[in-house]
Amino acid sequence: MPTLHGVDPSPFVRKVKVACLEKGISYESNPVFPVGVTEDYLKISPLGKIPCWTTDEGVNIPDSSCIIAYLDAAHPETSLRPSDPVELGTALFFEEYGDTRLVENVGPVFFQRVVNPKMMNTATDEEVVNSVLGETLPPVLAWLDHQTEGKEFLVGSSFSVADIGIASPFVNLAHGGENVDPGKYPNLARYLAGIFERDSFASCIAAEKAFFAGV
Repeated sequence: MPTLHGVDPSPFVRKVKVACLEKGISYESNPVFPVGVTEDYLKISPLGKIPCWTTDEGVNIPDSSCIIAYLDAAHPETSLRPSDPVELGTALFFEEYGDTRLVENVGPVFFQRVVNPKMMNTATDEEVVNSVLGETLPPVLAWLDHQTEGKEFLVGSSFSVADIGIASPFVNLAHGGENVDPGKYPNLARYLAGIFERDSFASCIAAEKAFFAGV
């Protein structure tokens, strides 16, 4: 059976978990924390990041986007990547935007509110949180609010890597005690509520809440 290396609350690990749930792919979990990784892990994921996927054949594929691309090619039945070239390019950009600009702004809130006090035994720096929430995150939310206007899915008429890539970091924002304000960003709030109701996301969120409740 293939193995997914990485801890569940990571937005990147969650991306792969959601993809597997949508596709009905079974795997084993190896909960690697992305700090102080071992030399053995660096051999399979040379950037030292999570997740990494080990196939049944023993091939190691690092990076969530690369893993999902592999899974879509190896298990094409429930495709998560649009077949139309324009839609594919657009979906891949949304996935990249989620992995970079969105995570860069959501990450500090999650780390300060969750990782630092619960896992690192260090204090939360609310100045960092307030700077993100007040300055750098609002333009990102405003752009995404415009992109989600009147849409169930970001690209085309079906759930795709675009939705996985954008929605996953918002789970971490919620774990950090913050949610998208429907008064300011009504389109984005409505869109995320719909995505989070999917069984794939709902099951991940429930499991992570249970984990944090016990930490």
